[in-house]
Amino acid sequence: MSAPGNFPIPKRGPGIWQPKIQGIVCNWCSYAGADLAGGGRIQYPPDVRIVRVMCTGRIDALFVLKSFADGADGVLVSGCHFGDCHYLEGNYKASKRMFMVKRLMKSIGLDDRRFRMTFVSASEGAKWGAVITDVVKTINELGPSPITEIAKEMEIK
Repeated sequence: MSAPGNFPIPKRGPGIWQPKIQGIVCNWCSYAGADLAGGGRIQYPPDVRIVRVMCTGRIDALFVLKSFADGADGVLVSGCHFGDCHYLEGNYKASKRMFMVKRLMKSIGLDDRRFRMTFVSASEGAKWGAVITDVVKTINELGPSPITEIAKEMEIK
């Protein structure tokens, strides 16, 4: 398989901002898709830190909000396609919760593009690479999280 797309390799080093993106993914589909991408040597940016959960239905909205509070510039939740959940309806429950998170983010003035929910199956390694590339590109365009900037200002005072 080839790379899902070209992504610019950002300059790395001390003093250069690097996005911190938290990924919360389903064990059975999205994590397996990420594993397939790695095994297939599909190239994508290394800016996402993954937490594996057994099902996206287990993800509470507070997990996402806590990620932002702890310094994440973006959060990605990824699970099984609708109808393919190993726990039957977990992804439906998660999508309802994550829709609520997007609405909450808008209401508090945080750009909702910093949060994304996707559906990647175990056989979609190339799609995983494309999703990660797009998420990282979006966060790079948005820049550092305003929550992180406010926290830095509060530490100074």
